Amino acid sequence: MAAYINLLTELQDGILKITINRADKLNALNTATLEELRDVFAGIIDNTDVKAVIITGAGEKAFVAGADIKEISEVNELTARKFSENGQEVFKLIETCTKPVIAAVNGFALGGGCELAMACHLRVANYNARFGLPEVSLGIIPGYGGTQRLTQLVGKGKAIELMMTGEMVVAEEAKNIGLVNYVTTNEDLMAKCEELLEKILANAPLAIAQVLECVNAAYDPSENGFQTEANSFGICCKTDDFREGVTAFLEKRQPEFKGE
Repeated sequence: MAAYINLLTELQDGILKITINRADKLNALNTATLEELRDVFAGIIDNTDVKAVIITGAGEKAFVAGADIKEISEVNELTARKFSENGQEVFKLIETCTKPVIAAVNGFALGGGCELAMACHLRVANYNARFGLPEVSLGIIPGYGGTQRLTQLVGKGKAIELMMTGEMVVAEEAKNIGLVNYVTTNEDLMAKCEELLEKILANAPLAIAQVLECVNAAYDPSENGFQTEANSFGICCKTDDFREGVTAFLEKRQPEFKGE
């Protein structure tokens, strides 16, 4: 794993922990940090040592408090689209990762930080976490996929309310509206993420990858989600893991999946 300036990476027991390491800036996402995230996730696909990913923020105040406002202030009509598309590309890499990605939200997740969390497959937050897309207060809108993913997660009406008011929601409310999967204490945050991953990684990794692909297809207008599901079902049924899973079930024992 490469050394990064704005990220800390630690691989332990197959779980890659990525920490956005800009605590003095409340872990704001500048272009350099986005490019480092791009590099990490581009390398995860073929890295057999990485089974799953947890993303969190350094310090106790913020997961990611937003995109870098100084950089945003310098864009114009000509450069703004590329600025938005660049962030969308990076977050798409996370969303379409074939290995489970959990956001461990340990504080403010605002703007680009909320968008980063939503690009992850699951979100676990501590009780101090705050979520919001306040871009309209700056005269702009979410640009890293937030308008789309928030709508998918919480529904049209609530998404419109949150993005037009720019208001933050606390962790418990975020859980109630479907934005967060679990809320826990800060001390138990990582343990909860690891507990979830333990349950996920006990299953067939190739099947997990196909689940992620099918769910993403449900929101991709260029895909026929049902056809993707049928294709993925067929892919699973030609794997050694499928044969092991069925055999273990019939023999009343725990399967030993190898990702083959």
